[in-house]
Amino acid sequence: MAVSKLKSASRQPQGNEAAAREVAAEMLANIKSGGEAAVRDYARRLDKWEGDILVGAAEMERRTASIPGGIKRDIEFAAGQVRKFAQAQMASVREFELELAPGLVAGQRLIPVNVAGCYVPTGRYAHIASAYMSIATAKAAGVPMVIACSTPYRGEGIHPQVLYAMQVAGVDAVMTLGGVQAIAAMAYGLFTGKPADIIVGPGNKFVAEAKRMLFGSVGIDVFAGPSEVCIIADASADPAIVASDLVGQAEHGHESPAWLIATDRKLAEAVLKRVPELIASLPPTARDAAGAAWRDYGEVVLCDTREEAVEVSDRYASEHLEVHCADLDWWFRHLTCYGSLFLGEETTVAFGDKASGTNHILPTKGAARYSGGLSVHKFIKTVTWQRMTRQASRDTAQVTARISRLEGMEAHARTADDRLAKYFPKESFELGEPVRE
Repeated sequence: MAVSKLKSASRQPQGNEAAAREVAAEMLANIKSGGEAAVRDYARRLDKWEGDILVGAAEMERRTASIPGGIKRDIEFAAGQVRKFAQAQMASVREFELELAPGLVAGQRLIPVNVAGCYVPTGRYAHIASAYMSIATAKAAGVPMVIACSTPYRGEGIHPQVLYAMQVAGVDAVMTLGGVQAIAAMAYGLFTGKPADIIVGPGNKFVAEAKRMLFGSVGIDVFAGPSEVCIIADASADPAIVASDLVGQAEHGHESPAWLIATDRKLAEAVLKRVPELIASLPPTARDAAGAAWRDYGEVVLCDTREEAVEVSDRYASEHLEVHCADLDWWFRHLTCYGSLFLGEETTVAFGDKASGTNHILPTKGAARYSGGLSVHKFIKTVTWQRMTRQASRDTAQVTARISRLEGMEAHARTADDRLAKYFPKESFELGEPVRE
């Protein structure tokens, strides 16, 4: 048994975090003190935007009116798929109540947050799909107020197709803002008067750092890094399809890792040969991004057994994981660390990114070891409640008093004592030795 690398990454994506953190910290501090004026200043300087921040209904209709019907139908289809999947997620959890002891009833409630902020990036690409991935999911969770932000696109306000995707997904308010200033505006409730309870959505390293710094005062989905793909392939895989899927995700950006875990050397070598050819055939923007990503972060790992492949894959804990192997059920049962799983050649990450229904806002940088991606559950607070009769309080209070005193917490114990004294004044109870110090 052996694991070897036919290609190793020469760089690690985390290298520039310190500089991004410094920039984000300064911007957040300036916006917190300067408010909307500071946001407008950053929008003017960084995005060359001097128009209205809030996008009104009339402006939204005007900017989306000329979108061809076919494009609108595609966006409506994809948003509908995401909405259906999110609604099924909601149906998978439920509120309940349970009588734990005679007279003691406890339960669970599912309460959506009041305000969600959804960031939709528009940098190298117009991320139409990110609009409905976040907004439609929040709405399926029952969030009453969803605010979305996106960067001005080529000086003309938010990309019209991104705006239409926001509309279809059910957005309540839209701001023409990008970057750290967008995250800060949503967190502090600028322009809308509605501070976000949670902020979700992908973005560049500055957006990611801003979300991380604000976490605690607001919730966030995940701390996201560059997009990742890992493919596990055996001798039955088609090297042309495997190579295509690796390049398809490397297109995301210069720091987007693409990893192949192969159990067959011939397949691995064929993919290694094919990937540079596919990159060379891309248009300039994608060629530049994918070329750098594959050169600096691409890896090809050769394993002798499928058990080794599972171990390596779980260690990578990739954002997207494709399996191009025989016996897919075996892999489904054994793989445990991934953001989203794509089983078999017939599906691919791009399907999940755009239109199949599962969410594409997913954990990166190993976070799939402990976290899933964006779902309705991120927008839901699972809260507990209880009610009890006086008779049920009688039994619980005695145990509570004794355990509290064992812990040295006399004030806790006395809250139980006081109820027993009020409800059962003629009885005596064993309540533990009072705390003296």
